[in-house]
Amino acid sequence: MSPALPKISIIMPAYNVDRYVRRAVESLQHQRFEDWELLAVDDGSTDRTGQILDSIADRDIRVTVIHQDNAGAPAARNNALDRARGTYVMFMDADDWAEPQMLGDMVRVGDENDLELVVSGFYIDTYYGSADQHTSEVKNCPDRIFETQQEFRAAAWRLFDANQLYPPWNKLFRRDRIERIGLRFRPTFWDDFPFVLDYIRDVEKVGVISRPYYHFIRQRSESETARWRPDMYDKREEEHGWMLDLYRHWGLEGDPASMEMVQRRYIERLVGCIENVCNPQCNLPEDEKLAQIEAMISSERAQVAVAVARPRTRMMKMMLAPIRKRDVRMAYREGKFISFVKRHNTRVFATLKANR
Repeated sequence: MSPALPKISIIMPAYNVDRYVRRAVESLQHQRFEDWELLAVDDGSTDRTGQILDSIADRDIRVTVIHQDNAGAPAARNNALDRARGTYVMFMDADDWAEPQMLGDMVRVGDENDLELVVSGFYIDTYYGSADQHTSEVKNCPDRIFETQQEFRAAAWRLFDANQLYPPWNKLFRRDRIERIGLRFRPTFWDDFPFVLDYIRDVEKVGVISRPYYHFIRQRSESETARWRPDMYDKREEEHGWMLDLYRHWGLEGDPASMEMVQRRYIERLVGCIENVCNPQCNLPEDEKLAQIEAMISSERAQVAVAVARPRTRMMKMMLAPIRKRDVRMAYREGKFISFVKRHNTRVFATLKANR
């Protein structure tokens, strides 16, 4: 006789996180809702991550550890998805943690309203300095059950604006829908965003919980976001194409609020691409950096975006001025300044980013 199927399958890729993974799993074991399975994928860790997970699984039959050669988070998540048995699927990073009410509240809202997607608020906890010093930023939207697919699509720009629709980890997904549309994570950097976009493309029944439960931990000194990425601009261009395609599919490419959000999102991330080029780890000569920045800010996409976007703060208006003026030198100086703050004062950088 096979064991009863769990209500939620929680998928957790884990790579070299032996300092954090026990806290992540224990935050699930402390949930008031207990009908879940955890599929933790040790992605070829070279530290004690695998051993810690195995020791937890030995004492909790709800925890299954999958060991694989290092293949990256997309492959790890897909490996677990192939084995998931729950009605719902939830994703969790192995260095994050969740508050005890999270699973119960999300399942209750999902079941009571027969939802295909449940979205809740979350925290971004950015750690800096020593000990337990961190800033905590809440990302959420008001409670709401969308009555129709069109109602969700028309309001989705607000969810995007509040970072509710980008990550996979503040959500319950219906597993039968994932399998019906053949959805898996793409083998690419920032793989979670296209997964969510593919899932919501034709989703019909969506609910939002305003309460934040999930703590996304940003260890700025260790974060991949602090590194120079030579492919960042290309990735942002690709993402912008995905967003434009989604809104064309939804028939909302002429909706002013939706398009302002899409263009503002693009131009704000373009500032990040300029900062990336100015990162000291970027080994390009200065004239090549300037040439790349000129290509970025002079493109038709950039000029359309800066014309449509309506920055929310005076700071962002100032940051977009070099792009609007196509002033390469000014953009370069701005990028170097942002990079300096990002590397030397994590608290200030996180605060400015949260209030941009």
